[in-house]
Amino acid sequence: MSVDMKDAVAPLLLAWYDANARRLPWRSPPGTPAPEPYRVWLSEIMLQQTTVAAVIPYFERFTARWPTVAALAAAEDAELMSAWAGLGYYARARNLLACARAVTLRGGFPDDEAGLLELPGVGAYTAAAVAAIAFDRPATVVDGNVERVVARLFAVAEPMPAAKPALRRLAATLTPARRAGDFAQAMMDLGATICTSRSPSCLVCPIAAGCAARATGDPARFPVKAAKKAKPQRHGTIFWIERDGAVLVVRRPDKGLLGGMRALPTGPWADRPPGLDGAPAALDWRLLAPRVSHVFTHFTLDLSIAAAVLERDCATPADGEWWPRDRLEEAGLPTVFIKAARAAREDYDPNRP
Repeated sequence: MSVDMKDAVAPLLLAWYDANARRLPWRSPPGTPAPEPYRVWLSEIMLQQTTVAAVIPYFERFTARWPTVAALAAAEDAELMSAWAGLGYYARARNLLACARAVTLRGGFPDDEAGLLELPGVGAYTAAAVAAIAFDRPATVVDGNVERVVARLFAVAEPMPAAKPALRRLAATLTPARRAGDFAQAMMDLGATICTSRSPSCLVCPIAAGCAARATGDPARFPVKAAKKAKPQRHGTIFWIERDGAVLVVRRPDKGLLGGMRALPTGPWADRPPGLDGAPAALDWRLLAPRVSHVFTHFTLDLSIAAAVLERDCATPADGEWWPRDRLEEAGLPTVFIKAARAAREDYDPNRP
């Protein structure tokens, strides 16, 4: 890309953004005052590895329930984890609460990247996004959409993820000193709506004239992807325990996968099917026909479901509570346990021999 074309990217893209910016509940339209740092930070945490469409209803519920960072800081841990259920990557929710409390103690969000990076759960990307979008700092914001746009503009041949540092350096050469937040959001919008991963719409791209990938005739092959490694397969058993029309729900340990969340009891997650290992009581277990599969970031989980009835006079586990069978979705269970609950309700009748 020529120096002249590189200098033209920001003006061209900002002009396009002024006319075509997506309307999102955490944004301020171009030409209006910047959004509150709380809204920018909250949206960026929610958007990590999650689609805009999935985040919008959660963002709207969160900001209606906790309209300020101080209100969020005062939330009970279990209350917030329940509200987060279904968004996945639950460490984000724990960090969200820790960060809200830290921000409230210090009296507000820092207005630069260095200060933002000191907050719990805030990494380089989130710090840059909040600094640029909320405080108009000249920070370089690089998410997956921006990586794709930059990889194509410069036809970066190095495979991902090794190319990430180079892409960030190249993105920094494009970031303007003024309107850095609008520029970051323009890059995101371009990647989300025009420079998409498949079939990019080069004919309507405002910066297509300088795109090196387009000049190759095959822009969709950028960014170059490294060969994917197969995810490990793990197995486990979920225990569906009923009593008087209610189902036993437990709280998972604070540390570890799905930490702090309400869940159905489980046995260990192992490399081979564990059967009834870890069953919480000596009950008359019935192995159900449905199985549940779920893909986590680092492994795929295949779960059996074992069901049993607990007599009224049996003690409830210390970390357990009973939820009506038909209202389990209100318990704030992670997605994998919602899947299991639906399967168990369809297949298991405790009155059927």
